[in-house]
Amino acid sequence: MAGTLSSFSGAGPGKKAKFLIIGSSDSGVSALISRFSSLNLEHVSPVLLKVPGISRRAVSTAADEVSRLALMRRWFFARKPDAGFVLTGFPATLLQARVFDEWMDARDENLSAVFCLGETPNPVVNHYRVLGLLAEAEVLHLS
Repeated sequence: MAGTLSSFSGAGPGKKAKFLIIGSSDSGVSALISRFSSLNLEHVSPVLLKVPGISRRAVSTAADEVSRLALMRRWFFARKPDAGFVLTGFPATLLQARVFDEWMDARDENLSAVFCLGETPNPVVNHYRVLGLLAEAEVLHLS
């Protein structure tokens, strides 16, 4: 596995790996996270961080975007800078990806790799492909 995941090479003893998993394949996410289990990385997702609300009223897309960014910002800046993570479900939009990049820059951190599970190209995938961070899923031999 070490030969196929060159993204691990930048993760030394004082620096933990930071990965994004983009896509909607639940089985693919589970398979990928199980490959990372030996690294003791925190698995984070907006779905896991969100506390069920009391109100059941409909939320607009813009309000949901603001809420998700605020939730993820609290998590990001509360963690230790050298702590590694596997982040799923975020960023889901190009705006979120750009904001996340700004957070990483503000803390002088870098992503180790971004994995895309799914066939459909979207602006977030293209964003990380242009930055040279995208690792295609076939490299991981996921089925």
